[in-house]
Amino acid sequence: MSTTPRQAANARRAVSYFFIVLGTVSGAWAARIPAVKTDLGLSDGQLSYGLLAIAVGLVVGMRFAGRLTDHFGSARVIVPAAIGTALTIIPPGYAPTLPALIASLFLYGLVNASLDVSMNAHGVEVERAYGRPIMSSFHGMFSIGGLLGAGIGGLFALLGLGAGTTLAATGIPLALVSLYAGRHLLPAGRHPSARQKQESAGPARWTGWIVLMGVVAFAGLVGEGAAVDWTSVYLFEDLHASETVAALGFAVFSVAMTVGRFAGDHLALKHGPARLVRISGVIAALGLGAALLIGSVPVAIVGFALFGLGLATIVPQVFSAAGNHDPARAGQAIAQVATVGYTGLVAGPAIIGGVSELTDLPTALAIPAVLAAFMAASAGALRPRVPRDAGDTAAVHPEP
Repeated sequence: MSTTPRQAANARRAVSYFFIVLGTVSGAWAARIPAVKTDLGLSDGQLSYGLLAIAVGLVVGMRFAGRLTDHFGSARVIVPAAIGTALTIIPPGYAPTLPALIASLFLYGLVNASLDVSMNAHGVEVERAYGRPIMSSFHGMFSIGGLLGAGIGGLFALLGLGAGTTLAATGIPLALVSLYAGRHLLPAGRHPSARQKQESAGPARWTGWIVLMGVVAFAGLVGEGAAVDWTSVYLFEDLHASETVAALGFAVFSVAMTVGRFAGDHLALKHGPARLVRISGVIAALGLGAALLIGSVPVAIVGFALFGLGLATIVPQVFSAAGNHDPARAGQAIAQVATVGYTGLVAGPAIIGGVSELTDLPTALAIPAVLAAFMAASAGALRPRVPRDAGDTAAVHPEP
């Protein structure tokens, strides 16, 4: 059954909303982590156990999210996953003990994985209906959600309200609106033959291509994780910037990444995913390299902006390629790539911290720059193919 332009436009708005949901919930949680830490009297090490529980929940959830998405259809998974994600972030704000915090954050990560996979898989379907790249703008909406959630968290903190109140006031409205937004997704079962093929063929296998895409995503997310935790530290401790100026490091990175994601669809259509990722990887490597080698605060700030601009389009292109590689198993392919990739988001800051202990922070931050060069070198693997019995993927991602 063909999709009308109106259905495709409505579905695009709906998927954008679900990306905002995940970003907003994540941003609100991140903003209230210090309050949770203070309320429970946790040390940095104890808090890290709770944060690790999210990562473990994500990895475990990815094992099931892909198959659920492929079996039931992404449209049937997104809404309960979004409601679950918006509601499961509330208990960590009220957790009375560290074990309760760990358990609640594990559950949040578990449900979070289902939303992440299903909304990306549905985004690939909508992109296919459009016949042109739109995945990068979805990830841009996640960035907007992150900024919104952080703003909500900061406002509630300013008003002296607790973490639980913040997360409940954020999550409950998002859960309710998710019920409405889900009505505008593309109908489940649009490709029954593809699902029947997936069911008869069994679970997706780990191919060399999937592993490579996972490693490319890992490389990009190591950079994102490193930017979150270490750009301001580098400016403050190594370049002796003031605390106010040092805070600009991550700010300019975030803004540049958001701008880059909204520009990414046009660039992917114009240049094709392989060339875009190659150019983006080079920009990221040169930007971070300049920030580290020249040792000037203004240059470092510009370099971090270029680093964010370069990384912005890479993961969306990888997820789009994974979802289009075998549409009958789009959910599983995205889950496999995300499982490897999100390890980088968690491990990145720890890797940088460990290497900096052995050497120094500038040397450690060279790792994401090298990984950016690796992403540029691996970009050829994103050249689209036309999958059998799945429509013209090359029409979505033309390669000049």
